[in-house]
Amino acid sequence: MANPSAALDYYYWPTPNGQKVAIFLEESGRPYTAHPVNISKGEQFSPEYTGLSPNQRIPAIVDNEVGVSVFESGAILLYLAQRRGQFFPRDSKGAASVLQWLFWQAASLGPILGQAVFFLNYASEHVPLAVERFSKETERLYRVMEQQLSHHPFIAGEYSIADMAIYPWLLQHEKQGMTLETYPHIAAWLAKITARPAVIRAYAKGEEIRPSGQTDQDRKKLYKLS
Repeated sequence: MANPSAALDYYYWPTPNGQKVAIFLEESGRPYTAHPVNISKGEQFSPEYTGLSPNQRIPAIVDNEVGVSVFESGAILLYLAQRRGQFFPRDSKGAASVLQWLFWQAASLGPILGQAVFFLNYASEHVPLAVERFSKETERLYRVMEQQLSHHPFIAGEYSIADMAIYPWLLQHEKQGMTLETYPHIAAWLAKITARPAVIRAYAKGEEIRPSGQTDQDRKKLYKLS
């Protein structure tokens, strides 16, 4: 996926956190070079990648125009949105709204939904207390978002990096044990974003780098279970 005209290098794997930034890059419309980091093979632990992301997690970017590297998906989204003046409000009130939902995703939604997916799908043994705890908290977070979307077409009013951050996680609602019958505003929001050409491109490119026939054993490696 090398692009000699690109000033930005993107290191990622098509997980929810990786797809957040991929969506922004496609929406932005500027060239970039994608570098797959196969986390099922442990490539995120290589010395080269650790130099970009000390936390040894994807994704990371290198902005070659200014010689800046950034890790953590939320930080990358905010950096790119501010640097490019896209998908982030210029007024203080609008910016605060986007920021609070961006941080909500990073601090609450992502960690809780990630644990729900793990204990419902990949844990080596059934842990009822964990399943109950994370399922209940997942339901609570869905109610929070459903309430917000009942008043706004997108999470912070207009389409923004907050939507890009949240979307890949809610796209996995079935793995989280959730159905959308009682969340009509979330369902409508998901449909709107899924139909966006940039989102379609981002996910198509993610599928291009994902190995075919990925097994549950491969997925368990993502959680260091094997």
